[in-house]
This record gives sequence, structure tokens and C-alpha cells, in this order.
Amino acid sequence: MGAPAPSIDLFDCRDAYVRAVEELAAQDDRIVAVVNDSVGSSKLGKFRDRFPERLINVGIAEQNMVGVGAGLANGGKIPFVSGASCFLTARAMEQIKADCAYSQQNVKLCGISSGVAYGELGATHHSIEDVAWLRAVDKLTVIVPADPWQTAEAIRASAAHDGPVYIRISRMPVPELTRTDPVFAIGRGEVLRDGDDIAIIANGTLVHRALAAAEQLAAEGVAARVINMATVSPLDTELVAQAAATGAIVTAEEGLRQGGLGGAIAEFCAEHQPVPMRRIGFPGFMPTGSASWLMEHFGLTATGIADAARELIAARGG
Repeated sequence: MGAPAPSIDLFDCRDAYVRAVEELAAQDDRIVAVVNDSVGSSKLGKFRDRFPERLINVGIAEQNMVGVGAGLANGGKIPFVSGASCFLTARAMEQIKADCAYSQQNVKLCGISSGVAYGELGATHHSIEDVAWLRAVDKLTVIVPADPWQTAEAIRASAAHDGPVYIRISRMPVPELTRTDPVFAIGRGEVLRDGDDIAIIANGTLVHRALAAAEQLAAEGVAARVINMATVSPLDTELVAQAAATGAIVTAEEGLRQGGLGGAIAEFCAEHQPVPMRRIGFPGFMPTGSASWLMEHFGLTATGIADAARELIAARGG
């Protein structure tokens, strides 16, 4: 028998989120937090204890929560509005659209436990549509970080950015990604692995799976480029164009296949640089099950991504 595979440290990105918000608040008294009875799930207990007058808990009232955030921004504060992404983005969509985006208020919307993190609670608690419908809102920046480092960097960049931002924060454990020259900028993707045979573009919890898929493909002689496209809106179209130049693109996201990251890239390619594509994501309402089971069942895995790449390469005779 061979030696067991080495264990990989996994992290909850909410921890990186709250550390970054606390650090910002210590440096800038404009930083405040607004929650919907979600201090625990947002892990903002230490923030509340450290800055008791700078945390506003509106109770289970997401529309009020976003409206209060917009009002605070109008008064010169920088509010981090934090709640479960399924409720924050669905119940308060009108307030996000009108009070934040249309009014260009400096609100930072933090969607906690996104994707299928609440797996066993079913479709009402799955947040798989959030990127698709928020991407359709004009003048709203949408960011889906992939690991703790990028989560913290996204929070800092969002605080410095003048305008409304949605940051999708996962609680599904992910590894820290290896970077040779780590730089985060809103609207810029990052190439984590070079390759000219096919491109895999992913974000959030699918990025480390995309890298694992590239390893599988490399063992078969296929050089897959892996791009972490954390910012969905505005999209890094220059990097998408470079990906399309490989001849095929696979997208992977913990969200709907239609409308989200895959939809954004398909729209660009259809209009500017047509290329064969496969989109890895969820098909729609799903059964009740653990997050890990749902990811496996619907092919949001390294093998699922690699299989999609193999299909594309086979279809073009590669």
C-alpha cells in the first residue's frame, strides 16, 4: 500500500471576511455593519463586542436592512450589509436595485453562506441564482472570491471602491490557493495555470476544483489554462478573449448554469469571439441533500470539469 495522501488545510472564508472588516473598522470609523439577525452566521460577534455602537441589527427584515445600509451610506458611512445570500439578494432585490445601484450608494452587500452551503435546508435556502440576477443590475459590482486571501482582499478593495458592491462569501471549506505574485483588483481575473489546449474559467468554491481538473488533464497530455474570474461584473473581457484563443472554454461555478459567470462569458464570446463552451453549474431547483452530495451529484467536481474539457477537445478532433 502506498502512503496516504497528505491532508490539505481547509478554511471558512467567513473568518477572513470578519477579520478584514474588523481591521478596516479599527482604521476607519466610517465602517459599520448591518445585519438581519445574523450576527452568528456572519461571524460578527467579535465585531459587535469591539464596536458595539457600529453594528445595527434590524432583525429578520432584509429589505429594511438594505434600506438602512443605503441610508447610512448617504450619511457618509461605509456599511457592510451582511446576511445569508439567499435572503439578502432575493427579498431585498428592489432595495439593492433602487436604493443601492440606481442611487449609487456606497453599500457593501455581503452574501453569507452562498451557493448550496445550506444544503439540507433545500431549495428555499440554496443561493444559486444570486450572481445571475445581480449581474443584470446596472452599476453593481459583483465579486465571488475563491479562498480566504482573496476574500479579505475583496473586502479591502470593496471598502476603497466608491459605489455598491456585492461580495459572495462562502462558508464551504476551501484550500488557500498558491499564487506566485498575488494581486487583487476589482475587474481583473488571474491566471493560476498556463495552458494553450483549453481554458477553464471558474470562481468561488470551484477554483480549486478547476486546478485539480487541470492536473487530471495534464496527466493525459492536455495543457489547460485555469483562470480565477472572481469579478463577474465588470468582467475581465481581455482575459476572456485570451481564453477563447485556446479554442475552447469550460466555465465552472457554484450557481446556476444560466445567467451567472458562464452566462457572462458566453455573452461576450458569442458577440466578439465565438468558441465552443461547456458550462458547469446547477440546472435549477434541486433536491435536499448535503452540500458535498449536491456538488458531487450535479458534477461540480474536478472530474466533472475535466470530463467537460475532454468532451470539447474530442468534439474538435483534439
